[in-house]
Amino acid sequence: MKILFYDTKNYDKRSFDATLQKFPGIEIEYIKSDLDPRTATMAEGFDAVCAFVSSNVGAETLTILHEKKVGLVLMRCAGFNNVALEKAKEYGIRIMRVPGYSPEAVAEHAMALALASNRRLYKAYNKVRENDFSLSGLMGFNFYQKTAGIIGTGKIGAAMCRICRGFGMRVIAYDVYQNESLRDFVEYVSLEELLAQSDVISLHCPLMDSTYHMINIDTIKQMKDGVILVNTSRGALVKTADLIEGIRMHKFAGVGLDVYEEETNNVFEDRSDEILEHSTTARLLSFPNVMITSHQGFFTREALEAIAETSLQNAMDYQAGKESPNDVK
Repeated sequence: MKILFYDTKNYDKRSFDATLQKFPGIEIEYIKSDLDPRTATMAEGFDAVCAFVSSNVGAETLTILHEKKVGLVLMRCAGFNNVALEKAKEYGIRIMRVPGYSPEAVAEHAMALALASNRRLYKAYNKVRENDFSLSGLMGFNFYQKTAGIIGTGKIGAAMCRICRGFGMRVIAYDVYQNESLRDFVEYVSLEELLAQSDVISLHCPLMDSTYHMINIDTIKQMKDGVILVNTSRGALVKTADLIEGIRMHKFAGVGLDVYEEETNNVFEDRSDEILEHSTTARLLSFPNVMITSHQGFFTREALEAIAETSLQNAMDYQAGKESPNDVK
């Protein structure tokens, strides 16, 4: 079985090559280009392609993959909102994903963002580098006995609930589907109650029509003054222009973002002046209480190993004609 691996980074190649030894019969060719209608033509002669959450797996791309006789798209991520599922079904192209590679990796990063924005660690670091050891502008607040509001309690959200409990926080949550494993210490409330009661709000839900821009000026106004907002899930859960308005209203003690609306694979790798000048993400960076990282929540050794293992097992299941819980339908 031959797989064309799009948008290859050095760490992708290392983790997949190391895991490939367990899966004889699979060959991988790595390319740096991301998947889109232009690069989909390169998949001729391959049985499958491996894509990422930033890849363009829309109708035009899938049409070309179908013409090239590609039967499988391996999403080496949990998200699949960038995939035209109806078109894939029409062509009989199987879409498989990695639903839970390392929930703890993302949850730990979410808490790191919350702590860093609360205690102004980035500002403190820069002050000390300039030989300024004053405490001006560095005051935060204790998380102990405060309320953490977790929106979305799947595997990552559940891991975040456990971390918050370890900090001695009261944990409340909102989800359409309640996680029974959290019943002993998590109180499920309405979204309105969560927004009004939480000192720290962390987003852990998929991007769907019902969650698109769920954080907007109306929901921001329902939050406590001095709240900390963290998003490690999908950028478009937050309406960036409204977030900026909320920051200017002094609604937030801190904001921690690992994802952003404008996120593409090369927004910050290219770093052109034109991109940054017109980027709302760049505008967010101008605020001293905003902490932004480069979609690195998943980026641990354990997570990369799990992504490679599950992706290659998905390929084996496809080749054997087996159904899998990792199928996207």
